[in-house]
Amino acid sequence: MSENGADDLHNVVQEHLHVPAADRLASTGAHKPRILLLYGSLRKRSYSRFLAMEAARLLEHFGAETRLYDPHGLPLPDDAPDTHPKVQELRELAAWSEGQVWCSPERHGAMSGVMKSMIDWIPLSSGAVRPTQGKTLAVMQVSGGSQSFNAVNQMRVLGRWMRMITIPNQSSVAKAFQEFDDDGRMKPSAYYDRVVDVMEELVKFTLLTRDRADYLVDRYSERKETAEELSKRVNQRSI
Repeated sequence: MSENGADDLHNVVQEHLHVPAADRLASTGAHKPRILLLYGSLRKRSYSRFLAMEAARLLEHFGAETRLYDPHGLPLPDDAPDTHPKVQELRELAAWSEGQVWCSPERHGAMSGVMKSMIDWIPLSSGAVRPTQGKTLAVMQVSGGSQSFNAVNQMRVLGRWMRMITIPNQSSVAKAFQEFDDDGRMKPSAYYDRVVDVMEELVKFTLLTRDRADYLVDRYSERKETAEELSKRVNQRSI
């Protein structure tokens, strides 16, 4: 190993190469963690909605503040302007949240179209704001048949694409029609215990990362690119 340290890194721009600092990871927030829950079904007896509601109850018990978004009336992506009231509501909630729960039924081996539409309406960036970057995410799914992980696996890919911190644990409820009573409450089971585990973990990860999210996702390549763009603007103004 070279003794020259950073002097031996010929391909980096030193002023944008920051050494991770422990003091930048200290917590400062005192308010309740803000969690947005999305569910991917419009059915009157929607098991993904029932599961999301159970998750919200647990989250509130663990000290979080929750919002449950109702996808009824949300247009398909590109089928309405982003000024549509349901789109604006979704984007405002995404910006408000510090963590999210995505809960979808599995249909034809994938997440539902309703779930994907909600995610597609949330932009990767809006001006200088990234509505999802650095926020925590828990993924859950319900299935009509045997246990599957297709929907949660897809949502994990999307969470990474949205630059979210997707927690390790997840929930997949098989034969969901057997797991909820007539009032839509989840029955005691190993599936329910897993939901408790997932929500507990989500709150912990949110508390751990929410005040540090901007720092955690602050990247060398983007600092370098921003500086180059700023330099170009300054040079253009001086011409």
